[in-house]
Amino acid sequence: MATMPPPLQLHLTLPVWVHDLELAAAYPGDEAKVALAIDLARRNVDARSGGPFGAAIFDGNDRVVSVGVNRVLPQSCSVAHAENMAYMLAQQRLQRSRLNVPDGAFTIATSAQPCCQCYGATVWAGVDRLLIGARSEDVMRLTEFDEGPLPADWTGELERRGIAVARDILRDEACAVLASYGEQGGTFY
Repeated sequence: MATMPPPLQLHLTLPVWVHDLELAAAYPGDEAKVALAIDLARRNVDARSGGPFGAAIFDGNDRVVSVGVNRVLPQSCSVAHAENMAYMLAQQRLQRSRLNVPDGAFTIATSAQPCCQCYGATVWAGVDRLLIGARSEDVMRLTEFDEGPLPADWTGELERRGIAVARDILRDEACAVLASYGEQGGTFY
């Protein structure tokens, strides 16, 4: 019996609707950045193309470098979270494994607090700022997601590594997307 060789390539994609987005030239201010992440999450839920999470990476001039939405089940890949998708696409686009090395300042805006997996990716991705809409307790209260364990002082750990953290930006709007997803049964991601 012949054995199958392991796959040599991985192909992850964002939903087709992302190609039709008209992104602004710049997103000055933290609220504008998080609003885009929340809009991505909402569109993902409305299109039934993944879970209720969105993320966007911005350069030092407030321009979008990449966006991401949750694609875990559609892509059969447990790491296809919004933040990870955005990180991978930005790194591929800029051809560097750490976005801010050798130079540059990068921000990630998320519709919800990163889970334990995305927290770990944030440590190594090369961002200088993390902007968060909903908290993990909102995610677990409004959906059936398990966000996993984080260090007790997770924001302090990021800040010690040079990553500034701002929370609760447009939290109510982010929670509305989570609630909508939860009310729809949350089974289509």
